[in-house]
Amino acid sequence: MVAAGDADQNSVAERLGIKPDMVVQEIGWDEDVDEDVRSAIEETIGADILDEDAQEVIDVVLLWWRDDDGDLGDALLEVRGLLNENGVVWVLTPKTGQPGHVEPSEIAEAVPTVGLSQTANISVAAGWAGTKLVPPKSKTKR
Repeated sequence: MVAAGDADQNSVAERLGIKPDMVVQEIGWDEDVDEDVRSAIEETIGADILDEDAQEVIDVVLLWWRDDDGDLGDALLEVRGLLNENGVVWVLTPKTGQPGHVEPSEIAEAVPTVGLSQTANISVAAGWAGTKLVPPKSKTKR
């Protein structure tokens, strides 16, 4: 029998749209990140999550972001560099009431300046929320 917690842990990668063999990079790791989320993702992709020094083309970036981490727009510009054309950035922020909580308006203001679109908000773990950012749909080429 699968415990409810196990089922939830296994589905977090699925909720983030992460599939086997994807290349996932993590930026902003600190001792407060949710290790269950990280474990579920690594189990799904069958590899380690890459750190911020990775030079590969990335499918998904996990950006752990807290209120005192600096300028979100600058951070998003940096992560876009290695993102593949259909790549996704998940901005993972502490939930309301948690230390380091980021106001949703801060994310909404930073997103258009870096050429991304905000498409979803989900609960990732007990203390973390996720905001999905994607490149805009490209115009049909003539």
